Amino acid sequence: MTELLFALAAYLMGSVPFAMISSRLFGLADPRSYGSGNPGATNVLRSGNKSAAVITLLGDAFKGWLAVWLAARFGPTAGVMPGIEAICGLAAFIGHLYPVFLRFKGGKGVATALGVLIGFSGWVALACALAWIAVAAASRYSSAAALSAAAAAPLATYALDGGSWQIAATIIMAILLAWRHLANIRRLLAGTESRIGGKKG
Repeated sequence: MTELLFALAAYLMGSVPFAMISSRLFGLADPRSYGSGNPGATNVLRSGNKSAAVITLLGDAFKGWLAVWLAARFGPTAGVMPGIEAICGLAAFIGHLYPVFLRFKGGKGVATALGVLIGFSGWVALACALAWIAVAAASRYSSAAALSAAAAAPLATYALDGGSWQIAATIIMAILLAWRHLANIRRLLAGTESRIGGKKG
């Protein structure tokens, strides 16, 4: 029962829509009304407001990290099962994808996944961030970079001796992230995917 409460709290944290918060803060249009319609940092960047995009990125990453940190900090004293950090990290990630505050229509989870990975291991997060930067710099496709980083996450977690719960969580996150990028994958194959910094539709 305690584990369920931890996971629920993490899910609610993940559901906080920083794209909406930052857009309102800067007087921007609802990010679901333009570009890809995705409430995430990449789409907010299409508004032309870099500050709003940065706040979205940092906020989405922070909530993923916070869910893991709180589980690690208070889980042992609450007597919860081993692996609660991985469970809460995954719950926060799912909260971002399917947020209760946005009628379960959220973002694609890249920044939140990075925050979760930072909570798991700074080295794993660094490896995935470098994979994202390398692919993004070479292709200027945010989606291709995200898919590459997602694929790297379970491998890096395993290579750096991550626990079995963390490995399982990163595999599930990678699968869900790829699922949320299916439309991007089709556009990449068709050569119609928008590039980083470009304005779409």
